[in-house]
Order: sequence, then C-alpha cells, then structure tokens
Amino acid sequence: MPSILERMSRLDSLNVRVSSPIVEGKVTRMVGLTMEAVGCKVALGDRCNVQVGASKWVESEVVGFNGKLTYLMPTEAIEGIAPGARVVPLDDDSRMPVGDHLLGRVINGLGRPLDGRGPITSDESISLQGEIINPLQRKPISDTLDVGIKTINSLLTVGKGQRLGLFAGSGVGKSMLLGMMTRFTEADITIVGLIGERGREVKEFIEQILGEEGLAKSVVIASPADDSALMRLRAAMLTTRIAEYFRDQGRNVLLLMDSLTRYAQAQREIALSVGEPPATKGYPPSVFSKLPQLVERAGNGKEGGGSITAFYTVLTEGDDQQDPIADASRAILDGHIVLSRRLAEEGHYPAIDIEASISRAMPHIVSSEHLQGAMRVKQLYSKFQQNRDLISVGAYSKGSDPDLDQAIMLMPDINDFLRQSLSESFNLEQSLEKLVQALTSNQQIANKT
Repeated sequence: MPSILERMSRLDSLNVRVSSPIVEGKVTRMVGLTMEAVGCKVALGDRCNVQVGASKWVESEVVGFNGKLTYLMPTEAIEGIAPGARVVPLDDDSRMPVGDHLLGRVINGLGRPLDGRGPITSDESISLQGEIINPLQRKPISDTLDVGIKTINSLLTVGKGQRLGLFAGSGVGKSMLLGMMTRFTEADITIVGLIGERGREVKEFIEQILGEEGLAKSVVIASPADDSALMRLRAAMLTTRIAEYFRDQGRNVLLLMDSLTRYAQAQREIALSVGEPPATKGYPPSVFSKLPQLVERAGNGKEGGGSITAFYTVLTEGDDQQDPIADASRAILDGHIVLSRRLAEEGHYPAIDIEASISRAMPHIVSSEHLQGAMRVKQLYSKFQQNRDLISVGAYSKGSDPDLDQAIMLMPDINDFLRQSLSESFNLEQSLEKLVQALTSNQQIANKT
C-alpha cells in the first residue's frame, strides 16, 4: 500500500488542486444604502452577492471596513433585505465584453444592455482596471482635432489626446454642444458617458441630440440620477475603460462624459457613508484624489498608438466658477470651455465665453498666424465687453481709443462668427476662413469709404 507521501506526490504530479472554500457572511446593519456585514473574507473593491428575499440576489461592492465589520454598497436599490441576510463573495473578476459590436449600443455601469436589443456577447473582455501608462511613454499632443464647431476650432483649438472641461450651469446648452461635437468631430469612435443625468434627458440625448447617425459610431454608457452611487461610479469607470480599449487598438477616440460633477458627488456619497470626514464644502478628501485618477487615464497612448480626446462637463452650481469640483477640475485638465448664461439668455449659441475659456495645447499645435488671429479676436471682444455700458448709454466718444473703435466696428461680424446653428458644421479650414473674414470684412469697407 502506497504511503501518504507517495499519494501526495502522485496528486501533485496530476496537478490536482482543491479550491478554497467560499466563506459566507451575513448582514448585521444597514444605514441608508450602506450595509454592514460580518464573517466575510474579502478585500476592498471585491464583489459580493447579497440575498434579498427568498431567491433574489443583489450585487454589492466592498467600499470599506472597520475591524471585523465590512461595508458594502449595492449596485441597485435594495428592498426587502432583512437582518442576517447572506453575503456570498464572488471569486470571479468583474469583466465586460468589448468589441466593435458595442457600437450603437446603450449599456449601464455593469455592461448590461439598456436598449432592448438583446444580450452583448463577445470573445474578448476587459476588466474595469486598465493599465497605467508611464507619462514619459505617452505620445505628446501634436495634431489638431476637428470638432466641427468654428469657435472651438479657431479660438480654442483642440489637439488629439487633449482633455478639456466644459463648465456650465444648468440650461445653458451644454448637452446641445456635446451632441454637435458627437456628430461633427473627426474621430473613429465616440464613447459617451451619461452619469447622474435625469432619465428623461438620457432618452432625449440619444434620440434627439445624438441621433441615428451619431449613435451608429458611438457607445453610450448611461447611469441616470436614480441609480445608486456605486452604479454611477462604475459607469464613469466603464466609460473610460471602453475608451482605453479602443485607443489601445490604435484608434482615435472621442470621450464625452456628462458630468464629472455627478461622478464626484457619487464618490462623496460613498465616502461619507463609510465615515470619511468632509473637508471642502462637504466633499471628503478621497473625491479630490479620485478625479485625477479618472481623468489621467484619458489622453494619448504610447508612440504609434491611438488617442482619447476627452470632454468632461462640469456643473457650476449657481454659475460659481469657484465651486470645489470646478476649481479642482481646472487644475487637472488641459483647458476649459466656459458657457455663459448671459450669452444663452441673449440667444447666442453656442454660448461660449471666449474670455474665460482657454486651450492649453493650442499654442503648440497651430501656426503663429492662426494664434495671432485668435488672440486679436479675444482682445477686441474683451475690449468691447469692458466698455459695453459706456457704449450702450452713448458716453463713449469715437476716436478716444483706436482699439475700441475697431472693436465697435467689428463686433457685429465677430458675434456672427461666434454663433452657429445645431445643424451647421465647419471644418478647421472653414473655421479659419470665417475668423479672417470676421477681422477684415468691415475694416475693408471702412477703408474704402
């Protein structure tokens, strides 16, 4: 009879392994949307199934711990949970199917379809955690990106791989501007993340603003306002991860996320629920560390690879540009486009405030003539706005300031240049032509007379 050592050696040669048993836990307390469980052997970020009722299970994620207590946050609303509910850790990695079949589809933060067009299947899948690219290995921003909007193309030129913020209050046309960029931008693929928006707005954006043409080359990840904070957080991460996947294939990706503020608010809900102290206007410190972790994943890939050009909307409550999230976002983005409520109320669309907006990559990717023309338009526009009240009441005397005289003469053409209808598209060359016309048309007439 073989000895124990011989039998163990034989099993080892057959590569037989006994899987570790799954240790279940139970729910002991629930406050708000946070569950406290004991008895689980899990780590931060692990997923668990929580039993709700006799046969229903809800997926949850470990968001914190305190001694033997584990804090769980569900991905969807929990109804009917009772003390002692079973908590079963999931040993498989959270992976999402990816590929070209995703184009034209609308999914949630878990990668499940919302458009009623059947399940999503693929031979290839990715995890939510992407590879961090060494900043010294990233391709520098050197090529311009045509977004189809003449104000942005000419005065706030965007480069491939740039990350910009779209700062706006409510009701000033940011969704319309995003829809225009989705339809007109020269990108291989568009990834749209609708994070924390009203459910009605999600449907309207897809059907009316994005349209069939825009949706055909897009992937939409939607997590409306009534989703849990964890689902909104996951949707933002999944949006970025899908964009990374297509970038790694060598494609030029346009990433639109509406909004970065809702992402920060979701992280605030989670952090406060597990006991993290608030720091700046109710936002805990983890929020300001999560923002750059998300934003820095966009941008150019390695040399010879693709790019992610990202636009993040940032809600400015009460049009306050010093809001903590707005202030933090400006510091980590490569530029910002500010939408003005005053311009929107005057019927000026897109309501881009060219005085408050800037593209940090523009000086490195455009010609000196282009840059000088853009700066001249900004100077004349600013000069006119500073003296607007004097001009309105007739207190300004012509000839007192040559620059202001030129600004008054050119302002009708400049305002026409800054306006654009929803159905119009202007490429880079056409945008530059319109810029030159705005600076010279009335000047030529004045010289002839």
